[in-house]
Amino acid sequence: MRIIGHLDMDAFFASVEERDNPRFTGRPIAVGADPKGGRGRGVVATANYKAREYGIRSALPISTAWKYAEDARRAGKPAVVFVEGHYEKYSEISHRIMEILARHVSHSEQASVDEAYFDLSSAGSYEAAERIAQQIKAEIKAEERLTASIGIGPNKLIAKIASDRQKPDGLTVVREADAEVFLEPLSIRTIPGVGPKTEEQFKRLKIVKIVDAKKLSQEALSKMMGKWGPELYRKLRGRDDAPLIEFWEAKSIGEQETFERDISDPKILNTLLKELAAEVYGRFKKSNFKTYKTVTLVVRFADFTTRNRSVTLAKPVDDLQTLQFQAMRLFMPFFDARENPKKKAFRLLGVRLEKLS
Repeated sequence: MRIIGHLDMDAFFASVEERDNPRFTGRPIAVGADPKGGRGRGVVATANYKAREYGIRSALPISTAWKYAEDARRAGKPAVVFVEGHYEKYSEISHRIMEILARHVSHSEQASVDEAYFDLSSAGSYEAAERIAQQIKAEIKAEERLTASIGIGPNKLIAKIASDRQKPDGLTVVREADAEVFLEPLSIRTIPGVGPKTEEQFKRLKIVKIVDAKKLSQEALSKMMGKWGPELYRKLRGRDDAPLIEFWEAKSIGEQETFERDISDPKILNTLLKELAAEVYGRFKKSNFKTYKTVTLVVRFADFTTRNRSVTLAKPVDDLQTLQFQAMRLFMPFFDARENPKKKAFRLLGVRLEKLS
């Protein structure tokens, strides 16, 4: 029996800032670029749940977030705290959280700085798996004073969706026999890979929920979605055989971020890539390595197609500027026909340093 867990930290960056700054307690918080009184050009990295009530969310332009915050303030609601991120700190905390996870499971896949999949099959039952998940959550809360939500299911798809059902500080268990029914009342957008354009296609067919989409045959979905049709047919029924991938590589330092929503705006993506590169560089500077020679970019599209592109420099270097320049140079072809002829939106970005010395 396969049992998979998905751990997702609750509003991770914002929760860290609230934890470390008592004056922020109970207030709406947005972590990201400086809004500059509405003239800022960056994006929101993370918003806590109180800020999300104002419509502020990750990847939202910071100028728009400022407008929403001002609208709320004028309506008499608590003012939003805008915080420029401390990404090195978040990375260190993430590392400690993954160490807590490793105490309880032998196989895990860190999907981003604040989420991970892990194999609970050896627990032997869903009841035992739930007890392990409760212990993981309790240790994170005790040692880091942060909350995590965990989903447990028969595969990565169900575990991921389940972890989002009872946020914050939730624990949702979906057994294999219940997986298909669990999905039926949810929005079609709940299925990873179904973005705004695909959602519009379904809406034209009066399909809004997963249960509605299940009325379509595999052949009909193949006509709509092409080669992704058969996979979507399976996912709508809660079936997913994707393996856990452990990304450990000797002599490499990397980070990747899975977005809450697919993103296609080049300005937002470039800002996120720059911040991601800075986070990787922070870890590099704290490591025992002095130089790097290879920069690798990881891109995952909304349809889950993943691409890796690398550049190896003529000689080892040690500066942030080179890392950010080379990462951007690798990324630029993904905005045109060279690497992205169908103009797909992006689901994930990753940056990795290799050939360290």
